[in-house]
Amino acid sequence: MKLYNSFTNKKEEFVPINKNEVKIYVCGQTTYDYCHLGHARKEVVFDMIRRWLIALGYQVTYVENITDIDDKIINRAIENNESITDLTNRYINYMHEDFDKLGIMRPDVEPRATDYIPQMVNIIDSLINKGYAYKADNGDVYYSVKKFKDYGKLSGKLLEDLNIGERVDIELHKQNPMDFVLWKAAKNNEPYWESSLGNGRPGWHIECSAMSEEILGKNFDIHGGGQDLQFPHHENEIAQSEAHNGCKFANYWIHNGFLNINDEKMSKSLGNFLTLREVLSDHNPEVIKLLMLKTHYRSPLNFNYSLLEDAKQNLTKLYLSIKTFSIDIEHYKINWENEFAAKFKNAMNDDFNTPLAIGILFELTNSINISKNEELAKLLISLANMIGILNYQPLKFLQEGIDLSNIEIEKYISIRDNAKNNKNYELADEIRNKLQNQGILLEDNVNGTSWRKI
Repeated sequence: MKLYNSFTNKKEEFVPINKNEVKIYVCGQTTYDYCHLGHARKEVVFDMIRRWLIALGYQVTYVENITDIDDKIINRAIENNESITDLTNRYINYMHEDFDKLGIMRPDVEPRATDYIPQMVNIIDSLINKGYAYKADNGDVYYSVKKFKDYGKLSGKLLEDLNIGERVDIELHKQNPMDFVLWKAAKNNEPYWESSLGNGRPGWHIECSAMSEEILGKNFDIHGGGQDLQFPHHENEIAQSEAHNGCKFANYWIHNGFLNINDEKMSKSLGNFLTLREVLSDHNPEVIKLLMLKTHYRSPLNFNYSLLEDAKQNLTKLYLSIKTFSIDIEHYKINWENEFAAKFKNAMNDDFNTPLAIGILFELTNSINISKNEELAKLLISLANMIGILNYQPLKFLQEGIDLSNIEIEKYISIRDNAKNNKNYELADEIRNKLQNQGILLEDNVNGTSWRKI
């Protein structure tokens, strides 16, 4: 299998540290608001990657953190006149609800930043002792980026080329404008922890260094997150962890591309900001998933409701091909020498090429429609499950969102059958048209009449 390593900017053969085991750390949510569609894309991407690695037979340990202490969290709690714990717990619950509905596997470990303060303090003490960090006159502790000779090696940014004020705060007590905070001295009306560094709380970047080391070790296989985190967050993680431990941090870096709304960057100021929760309220989760997987994970993804409708039609085509089968794939084993399976595997092993893999699923669908072969239907479901789709019973998906009850629809079908038997074709057509106007398509076949949502 080859994956694109953001660290080297090229595809590389994936060789895990331990032969049959993969350790993954992905940067998670800052829990002060609902998750938006950009968060959803990251979740769909890394869920797909995790599922495929499991399908290949690896034992995967997947860690995704939660930031539950942060300036934005503190400010929102003050605005709401509630405790930070109440705020973060509520939005963590909302996050779980949304991601569960989207069909995202829960992390094996989901550490919260506030549970790892001692580990953060330990790393910061180490960095001070090694000369990589310093305590400023305001009590904050900063990392001195000039002391880390390889700073910028992930993002390709040269320290001398970075503009003052670009993605950093201009603060007079820093030795260098690019230095970043490791520990923030306690302020009035803010939470703090007692430590050897003085009373205070951690900066954002140190969280992931501490949690990944504690759970996965000093060196692990894959570190991931959104493209926006490559600099400065992931760059700073490397600087902290490698200065502290004296060894390589993560072997492979994976970053998913941005999500745009109608070809524009999603932004509250542009009025095109969409939460996952509001999109899920009106659309099937697998439709959202398929739309996201149809674009390669490293490419920018454009989202609009027209594209979402196209994805719905695509998914409907997949479900229609298997609706007449009663299939149990619990003990089904894929024959990877099968033409479709082999092409699917080659696509996924080429840097998780889901657009090509999904195209192969549609080739398989066409073959099922022609052959009515149940083994091919089992193969379709099994392959699709490996990227997180086709998890519904076909009829459940095809009949979703109908206002009429199943009993009412079947009653109309029975009346129509009687009308046809009595050669009252005008009434039969009237019933068909009436149901079609309500989004229900009747399909006559040798076994009678079935129905689905249009």
